[in-house]
Amino acid sequence: MHAFLVTILVIVCIGLIATVLLQSGKSAGLSGAISGGAEQLFGKQKARGMDLVLQRITIVLAVLFFVLTLLVTYFKL
Repeated sequence: MHAFLVTILVIVCIGLIATVLLQSGKSAGLSGAISGGAEQLFGKQKARGMDLVLQRITIVLAVLFFVLTLLVTYFKL
């Protein structure tokens, strides 16, 4: 069971890395990071198209990563 969970965890990790790298950058530079954060927090921008799909895939893979990590730790004991 432990080996199976570790294998699935590695696949999820690779998928998570790939989806994060495929996402487009929101802004460039330090000034963009400051204004981009405020704009994202208070603005009503909604992701569209491929950005929205990648964002949702990232959320699902991140949740899977945490759950699988906890399961691997539990079954290792």
